Amino acid sequence: MPDSSTAANCSPPGTMSAHQHQDPGITIRAMRHPDADQVLTIYQHGLDTGHASFETTAPTWQAFDAAKLDQYRYVATGPTADPRHNVLGWIAASPVSDRCCYAGVVEHSIYVCPNARGRGIGAALLTAFIAATEAGGIWTIQTGVFPENTPSLRLHAKAGFRTVGTRRRLGRLHGQWRDVVLLERRSSAVL
Repeated sequence: MPDSSTAANCSPPGTMSAHQHQDPGITIRAMRHPDADQVLTIYQHGLDTGHASFETTAPTWQAFDAAKLDQYRYVATGPTADPRHNVLGWIAASPVSDRCCYAGVVEHSIYVCPNARGRGIGAALLTAFIAATEAGGIWTIQTGVFPENTPSLRLHAKAGFRTVGTRRRLGRLHGQWRDVVLLERRSSAVL
């Protein structure tokens, strides 16, 4: 589930042609293996909020790498106090099914480093991701968001996602039942 929530400061370690965002210091580029530690640190910060996912621990890079589609993984980079730690957010997609009728449907996750919020990074990542998926023949992008994650719901609404419905008491997190808002964005080619 996407996260654009706040948490402790992010100090993580360590193509689509580079895409400049309105903030001239922010670049969106393809995720690379050397980004692994930073991506997983940002992921863990989101999970620690309790409003990003039913997961509580970021996966290993091997598990992450196996679950995400190679062609739809991007990071936002920009200036930081430590240039070795310049990944500010990431977005990636997983297939929803291996059945051929769902070949054009993906589920995405997006996470932004807590101390990088408010710079338009989530919007820049989603814009680049949507352009890439549309160019790649993806007709539906879907995601699930906890209703309490209002920043993520707003971000997705601004990017053209619509609410399909709310899955009530879908699962338990830390002993509490949680609802999940199902969102989707359909390609203009299918509308």
